This record gives sequence, C-alpha cells and structure tokens, in this order.
Amino acid sequence: MSRLQQTEGLTEEQTELLKLVREFVDEQILPVATELEHRDEYPQAIVDQMKEMGIFGLMIPEEYGGLGESLLTYALCVEEISRGWMSVSGIVNTHFIVAYMILQHGTEEQKRHYLPKMATGEIRGAFSMSEPGCGSDVSAIKTKAVRDGDDWVINGQKMWLTNGGTANLVAVLVKTDTGADSVYKNMTTFLIDKESGFGETAQGITVPGKIDKMGYKGVDTTELILDGHRTTSAQILGGEPGKGFYQMMDGVEVGRVNVAARGCGVARRAFELGVSYAQQREAFGKKIVEHQAVLFRLADMAVKVEAAHEMMVKAARKKDSGERNDLEAGMAKYLASENCAQVVEDSFRIHGGYGYSKEYEIERLYREAPMLLIGEGTADIQRMIIGRRLLEDYKLRS
Repeated sequence: MSRLQQTEGLTEEQTELLKLVREFVDEQILPVATELEHRDEYPQAIVDQMKEMGIFGLMIPEEYGGLGESLLTYALCVEEISRGWMSVSGIVNTHFIVAYMILQHGTEEQKRHYLPKMATGEIRGAFSMSEPGCGSDVSAIKTKAVRDGDDWVINGQKMWLTNGGTANLVAVLVKTDTGADSVYKNMTTFLIDKESGFGETAQGITVPGKIDKMGYKGVDTTELILDGHRTTSAQILGGEPGKGFYQMMDGVEVGRVNVAARGCGVARRAFELGVSYAQQREAFGKKIVEHQAVLFRLADMAVKVEAAHEMMVKAARKKDSGERNDLEAGMAKYLASENCAQVVEDSFRIHGGYGYSKEYEIERLYREAPMLLIGEGTADIQRMIIGRRLLEDYKLRS
C-alpha cells in the first residue's frame, strides 16, 4: 500500500471498509471508467453494486436502515472512489447532502419517510441552489414559492443539478416572503418528489436533459424548471419556512469536505499515473524518472497530495465532533482543489505528447480536475470564507 494518504486513528471497522472500497475501485471502476466517460454513459452497473455494498446509506443512522458511519469514513470512501472515477463520487455526494440535511433539519415524519429508502438507494437525492443568473450569489435567486390557501406554488428555473435526471428527490432552495428583515431569512428549502428521467417528471416539474460538459461525464447534470408546481407545507424541510438558507449552508459544509476528498482522490490517481509512466518512458538514454527535473516534479506532487489529504481529514473530524467547521471545510476544499489541478497538470506534463491522447487516462483527469475549482463554491468564495472566519479570531480589540 502507498505511504501517501494514510489516516491515523482509524478503527478496525473503518480500515476494513476502506479496504473493501479500494478493492471495488481497482476491480470494478478503474477498468471501465475511461471507456464509460468517453461515451458519457451513466455507470448503472457500478451504482447497482454500490447499492448492494450499502454505500448510499453510509452516513444514515442504523435506526433508519443505514450504516451509521461518520463524515470522516464517508470522505475517505469518496477519496477512494474518486481515485477510480470522480463522476461516481458525484452520484453519492448530492445524495448524501440531502440525506444529511433531512437528518439534521427534517421533521421526524420526513426522516421516517425518506431516510430508510435513501439508505438502500431506492430514493436518490439531488439538491439545488444555483440558477442561470446566479452562482455564488445565493441571495440573488429568483425561484419563488407563494402561498395559495393551504398549498404553495413554486415557479422558477434552477441550474447545475448533479443527479438532476436520475434523482427522484430534490431539495430546492426558493424565495418565500416570510416578512423577515433579511433576504436569507426569506428562503425556504422544499423537498420535491419526482420521477427519475427527463421531460415532465412531476406536476409542474421539467428536467430538460443533460448539460453537455467538458468533463465530469457519466453523471447527469441538469436544469430544473418549476412551472406552477404545487406542494404543501409538509414538504418544507423541517416544516417551517424561512430556514432554508441556513439548512443549505449546513449541507454545503458536508459537500465541501466531499469536494476536498474528491480532489485528494483525483490527485492521488494523477500521481500514480505520473510516477508509473516516469519509470517506463526513456529519454536521452535513461528512464525519465532518473532526470532530476522529473524527480523534483514527482516530489512536489506527492507533497501536495499528502497536504490536501491531511487538511481534508481535519475538516471531516471537526464536523464529526459537532463543532463549527466552515473555516476548515473552506480551507480543505480550497487546498485540495487547487493542489489537484496542479498535480494533474504536472502528471500531464510528465506524460508529454501522450498525455494529450485519449488512450491515456491522464487526459480524462485533465478535463475532470477543473470542476473541483468551481463546485461547492469557487476558490475566491473559499478565500472569502477563510478570511472572514480568521478575522473573527484575530480581530484587533480596542
């Protein structure tokens, strides 16, 4: 086993689970990932196997039919899965954000209804904040829910839903006029049931089709159009309007740890490909790994892989402890995504001209890594969060 990305203090159960996931990645994901990715094909066989393994119920408590594991265990599993193919980790990420939000903020009725079926993968989750006219500026969303008697009617257009087509449950952030003095307190999260697939998937709900992307293929990324969708207060997460923004931000902290874990996994795979190729390719009469420039590049890559992993583990453990972890999650996401992009490019450079060929796996990673710079908040958003949180601790007192 590699010396990189080793995690101290794991239980025997965690170690065995990670070994099982690692073997699954090596045997079932890596051999088919590049072929499926080039065809932009949904990895149904892989998903079915993850259902059997209980991956979709990893963080759902045992009382609701899940495995009851920690965020750390989940993040380490995501790291391994992303090493095989990042798109597969995306299939479980948004699912777990929704499950986490229901567990932390849902009514008991919502927990009993959704979580057992989410644990088996029968119900698959997606969540939606972004819209065509806004990304990082969540306060600018326009999708709105208006009371109509005992019901709510929702109209608007959402964007960038991972699993938007395959999911049959979507947590959607919308504006609601609750009379609060803050725009953030006038937002509500609704749980919307729909059918899997594209087109009209529920009353007033349309999923137009997959967005064609540069990378991160296989997993479906979609829009969501709400045109007079009628629902009830029972579908408000937690049952009370006006708390949606804060519920979503709690879920995004979990998502940022997940994105950091993805960056660690992709970077690890890029390092593996680079160090392997460098020991095979010859130039100027010797293996290129024997050239100091290549050896230094590999050393830099390994340091970045290890540093990102340690930061990710710290953020996950902080969240598991019940403490506020937006600073650590922001740092982990920022460091891991930036390091991943740099490690992938370094591996690409080691491959030389062959790295540009679709026959080599590094070509796929080169197109996947940029998504991590954007997902769950851009690098600049993370820096803003980090800076503001640091000022809370280091602000000068008069």
